[in-house]
Amino acid sequence: MQLVQLTRPDGVPPGLGAQVVDCWAAVVNAGGAVIAPGLPMPPVGPADVAPVVERLVRGLDPDRSRLLVARCAGSLAGWLVLHHDPHPLIAHCGVVNHVQTHPRFRGRRIGTALMTGVAAIARDEMGLERLQLSARSGCGLEDFYRRLGWEEVGRWPGALRVAPGDDRDDVLMSLTL
Repeated sequence: MQLVQLTRPDGVPPGLGAQVVDCWAAVVNAGGAVIAPGLPMPPVGPADVAPVVERLVRGLDPDRSRLLVARCAGSLAGWLVLHHDPHPLIAHCGVVNHVQTHPRFRGRRIGTALMTGVAAIARDEMGLERLQLSARSGCGLEDFYRRLGWEEVGRWPGALRVAPGDDRDDVLMSLTL
């Protein structure tokens, strides 16, 4: 497995955007908790996901937004985004979003490699001291992040409506680097 960090839109290799779209659709349709603003509720297809990925790629900037991808044998196995806001009150913190492992690569520690890699990038390259993320309860995500050293720092009970009658907590997690 290889981790590749992308920091600028013009640095994204041809075809990678389509692979991210494919991964995101597969993850969402498999029940993954990565339904971002601009995406409809599942099921989703490439036409739903592509505009969201295009905005994400256009927003890449070495100081503000980085894409970290995991590749196995030339295929996209997983990815995430690291955001940084340079505002003085929060300049020491970053936010991790869209942590995904393609369903066909699950169980190979891709997620662990991505989370370990993003922590090193945030600390060593961006000078950040803390990372935060938000996770949907009921998917086992809290336990995954806890095993990697993250701590739960709060919850918004019932803040996420997955389906009528299925409200989940938005779990706020933090990692000191």
